[in-house]
Amino acid sequence: MKKINDENSKDKILITATKLFASKGFDSVSIREICKEAGVNLCMISYYWGGKQELYDSIVDEMVERQTNYVKTFMDLNSDPADLSKKEQIELLLFILDKIVDFFYENISGDLVVFLIKEQQKPGFISVKKAPVVNYLRKLLAVIFEKDENDREIIFRTVFILSQINSPRILPNFSLKLLGQDDFIQEDIKIIKENVKFYVNSLLKEEKIV
Repeated sequence: MKKINDENSKDKILITATKLFASKGFDSVSIREICKEAGVNLCMISYYWGGKQELYDSIVDEMVERQTNYVKTFMDLNSDPADLSKKEQIELLLFILDKIVDFFYENISGDLVVFLIKEQQKPGFISVKKAPVVNYLRKLLAVIFEKDENDREIIFRTVFILSQINSPRILPNFSLKLLGQDDFIQEDIKIIKENVKFYVNSLLKEEKIV
């Protein structure tokens, strides 16, 4: 029973720390405040992470790991998209984006979204090595558009495509609040998927790839 309680405490700390880091920022939040808000013993952070910085890092690492493990359930991130036909590459791109929408709207809390947006400004927040899904997406786009994956155009296209997925969560005042909702429903997620697909197809048509 103690082990279960410990795991519950760990989850409470992660959820609470994410919320406080998102609302106040890393420097303005103390370990004592996190534990008080989570209703757990002060020593639990040292037990699981060692300190506040390690707890902070684990929030990012855990999110990336969850996303990576999720993607691995339906594709091989080590595969080479260049081995596929153009048609297969495009189908894979649309399939991955569809799955990313599901992950982002069903597995990421609003507090984590705010946390991630704020922390993007920090140097090395999520290094290239820590983002295998985004790296693969960029590699796939490079192959489809027949450019180098580090080409400026490919980098920005990757970002713009991801922004199509993220924007409703990033701008809740222009989405959820207008809808009078606290969270997105399946109908909303379907519309987001359709808009992402429309945007990608527009890019492909513009380049005469489809």
